[in-house]
Amino acid sequence: MPVYQYGTTAIEWEFQEAPHLKRHTVTVERGKPVLLRGPQVPDNEKQALIRYRARWIRQKLAEVNQPLKDEFTTGSRLLYRGKTWYCVVEPAEELSQARISFNHSRFFIQSPEGSHISKSVLRVAREAFFREKAKDKLLPRIRYWQRQTGLEATGYRMFKFQRRWASCSEDNVLEFHPRCMEFAPSVLDYVIVHELCHTIEKHHDKAFWALVAKHYPDWERCHAEVERLGVEV
Repeated sequence: MPVYQYGTTAIEWEFQEAPHLKRHTVTVERGKPVLLRGPQVPDNEKQALIRYRARWIRQKLAEVNQPLKDEFTTGSRLLYRGKTWYCVVEPAEELSQARISFNHSRFFIQSPEGSHISKSVLRVAREAFFREKAKDKLLPRIRYWQRQTGLEATGYRMFKFQRRWASCSEDNVLEFHPRCMEFAPSVLDYVIVHELCHTIEKHHDKAFWALVAKHYPDWERCHAEVERLGVEV
């Protein structure tokens, strides 16, 4: 496929013969090469037609390739551990699923969709990333708070709830939505203590909240943060 370099913009283009047209037309569409259509002419004339419209083509490419509302691109931000972090989206069309990694201060997202990633594809990759990070960030805190409070759970697992962040089952297995990894460490600690308290008090009554306050005095501030995000625990 021919490429015309206009300043820093590489214009990929292709020719489609259209004998019925009296003059050549140029079409610019999102995610496609620039299309030159018209009567058959020598290659140097085709190149000249692209060169003549190059400034207009560059402007149109910038317009049509603006990220859509449901897309992430480099410069977008993701919430993790209570902060939003800069994202770098890297094309990885050889992958069947997106991959996410985090390096100190930014996310690196390998996208099979190219230089952007749709929110639906990102959602799956983000959940996988959170599940993996929970092994290092969540499980040690559960163990810590079991030692601190003397409250014992029978197990722990990740579970994708529809309308809550976490739960304690009847047999005292703690369940956490993968997105709990979005919480700041202090808020995540509160969620853990909250669920551990349910191993003793199953209902949100006075006895339950007294137990929470005993083990986590800062619970009200953290609970307000959880409510602000819109899902109950």
